[in-house]
Amino acid sequence: MHREIPTPRKDTVSAAEVEGLAGGILTAALKLRDHGYKCLARTLLLVLFFAVSRASSIHDACQRLSHAPSDQAVRDALGAWMPPMPELERRLNQALQAKLPKGLRKKARPMAIDLTEVCYYGRPRRSQRELRRGQRKAGTTRFHCYATLYVIRRGERFTAAVTYVWKGDSMEDVLGRLLGQARRIGLSVRYLLLDRGFYTLPVVTYLKSIGCPFLMPVVHRGKRSKKPLSQLKGTRRFLAWKRSGWSEHLMDNGKARASVKICVACRPRGRARPLVFAFWGFRPASPAWVRQMYRKRFGIETSYRQMNQGRVRTCSRDPRLRLLLVGIALVLRNLWVWLHHQVLGRVRGRALELHLGRLRLRVMLLMLQRCAEAVLGCAETLQPAPGQMLPAASGP
Repeated sequence: MHREIPTPRKDTVSAAEVEGLAGGILTAALKLRDHGYKCLARTLLLVLFFAVSRASSIHDACQRLSHAPSDQAVRDALGAWMPPMPELERRLNQALQAKLPKGLRKKARPMAIDLTEVCYYGRPRRSQRELRRGQRKAGTTRFHCYATLYVIRRGERFTAAVTYVWKGDSMEDVLGRLLGQARRIGLSVRYLLLDRGFYTLPVVTYLKSIGCPFLMPVVHRGKRSKKPLSQLKGTRRFLAWKRSGWSEHLMDNGKARASVKICVACRPRGRARPLVFAFWGFRPASPAWVRQMYRKRFGIETSYRQMNQGRVRTCSRDPRLRLLLVGIALVLRNLWVWLHHQVLGRVRGRALELHLGRLRLRVMLLMLQRCAEAVLGCAETLQPAPGQMLPAASGP
């Protein structure tokens, strides 16, 4: 049996190493192939890497790279290669899982699931089910929606799976697809941290039926009453508590029932209302522990912000291309986390000491830009404003 040779610890990584790792992961998982003698698989990736580093479009990248194919040629090559949506999801998840540490599979880990929406202003490509409606944001109520599964391990956050969320998908469908991906790669859930949008009776019933522990904030539904909070029967009665503690609540919509445990965590410094959480399947240490543990879920929001730093912009109506660009951004973020975990971090006893200043995500993306310019050339020139002259270069 061959043992895997550990990656040597270093203080820095080169741009060529980053491009080789990113290109190797995406080429192997996505099964990219050449499309003519100009649109080679590596050329397509370099164009995408350039667009990723500048958070711009494929058209902009092809204009800025002197030896790149035209933007239409790149889109034609991607269109000829593009697999169906289920196969594309499978390949992207394989790319996300390529650099997951083996230690994640040794025991159950806390995980988080959340949805992110990308604003859309046009018509759907084929069907209305491609777009989901939501609260107005940036001038639109239509979005392309994606859900991700996120693994938490000693401060490191890896995105383990992604799925496209269609208009008719319920939250149970989304949870089933993502948790199924986790099971297939050997990940087990210690407890699931969920957003308030998942606090519904069908979601609670589904999670209890598959034996998946969860923790989520309680949503206080219904009309507000003029009665004192302590006299109410719904979840608002927990807002009257002055001390942290435990309770139970029966969720009932007239058709089904499910009971959940309640944790009331009073915030320090006399703030107005306590935090109310619903949980099941595990026993928290204390209300303060619940409050602090749920804060780790907000790391998935950070991963979305980092994903948007490296997401290629597009006006395409094809949801497959949009999913591909989101998936590439998540893969590059996973690679950045892996580099700190495997190469740049320092082992101190049984702990790993991270030094994020050695390689910021933005710096890693700029490395990919330099690699694209080294291979395909840079066509950018500084254009003077009308009526102005550029200063002459000084002599030696």
